[in-house]
Amino acid sequence: MANARHEAVAALVDRLGHAFRDPALLERALTHASVGEGGDKTSGKAPKDNERLEFLGDRVLGLLVADRLHHDFPDANEGELSSRLHALVDKHACGRVGARLKVGDALRLSPGETKSGGRRKEGLVADAVEALLAAVYLDGGLDAARAMFDRVWAEELATPAPRALNNPKSALQEWSQGKGRPLPTYKIVGQTGSDHAPTFTVEVSIEGIEPLTAPGRSRQDAEKAAATAMLQREGVI
Repeated sequence: MANARHEAVAALVDRLGHAFRDPALLERALTHASVGEGGDKTSGKAPKDNERLEFLGDRVLGLLVADRLHHDFPDANEGELSSRLHALVDKHACGRVGARLKVGDALRLSPGETKSGGRRKEGLVADAVEALLAAVYLDGGLDAARAMFDRVWAEELATPAPRALNNPKSALQEWSQGKGRPLPTYKIVGQTGSDHAPTFTVEVSIEGIEPLTAPGRSRQDAEKAAATAMLQREGVI
């Protein structure tokens, strides 16, 4: 099993297109917090999992996407740029990137997380992708991170952007009222991740319509994602 993971990590490095000068950064980016469960939390030592890297990687990704969109769409207004940015940095996009990279095969997980299918969990894989981006940034600088981003986000960047919605919650409200139904309601049904980088899962419900859930980095982002997903599922956008 150890050899299989070693081969998966080597293959992942090839797909990333970055040779790490500090392999420890790569290993930390691939280490889930479950590995350290039950450890000594009072030692004062920095954690050896990827949560801090995920926090940094989220910000690096946002910068790289914003810079790319600012360059590629010189005539787009702020609302359109924001819509495109959200579609490229959300958990679903990061999860798809991670699936194509086969990040799950290279992850270091606890036995329990492995048995529960952690290698295929979208949120867990998405977090690792952000951690990997941070690891490349720390190891080689912003140019190296940009090179990785251009390479592994190429398919996402080539996908037509969804119809821009400055306020998907308002759009869903108007659609619901137009159907003679009550206003949508939102509730948090889950929260994962660390305190400094949580992921919220929100359920949106409209009477007479099947509810659905969506993740986000804040309650507001999750509500917007859920509203957008329902509008897409119902064929409104």
